[in-house]
Amino acid sequence: MTHPLIPQLIDLATPVADNLGLEVVGAVFHTNRRPPVLRVDIRNCTGDTGLNDCERMSRALEEELDATDIIPDAYVLEVSSPGISRQLTTDREFVSFKGFPVMVKTSEPYEGQKEWRGQLIRRNETGVYLNQKGRPVTIPRELVIRVQLDDKT
Repeated sequence: MTHPLIPQLIDLATPVADNLGLEVVGAVFHTNRRPPVLRVDIRNCTGDTGLNDCERMSRALEEELDATDIIPDAYVLEVSSPGISRQLTTDREFVSFKGFPVMVKTSEPYEGQKEWRGQLIRRNETGVYLNQKGRPVTIPRELVIRVQLDDKT
């Protein structure tokens, strides 16, 4: 379950990232740790995301968080790159990873399967399109719960 502060934190972090040429791709607030840990994942919009990007974002976001006092108690801020072994969510990711092997999971069986593997062709409003050994497959988007890069295809 997502922490209730996450939407506010993303709203606060997004313009900070934009000003630095970065993009916020996710945030998690681990309140079960002492002190709690706020992790914000970023991506460089023009190239590889490096340590310098994480440091710049951390400093700038820390200033904003301190100024707004959204998190009143002590916490640890971690800014990192999500890496490539993860789920695809944005239109940009679906374009960037066209042709890559992916695994698609569905909420209910579609044509007898809940898990599909193949080369990513594209995603649009109606479906996720895969190439399975030369055979095109269309999975209805409303059934798709996850698309992630796959090293087993």
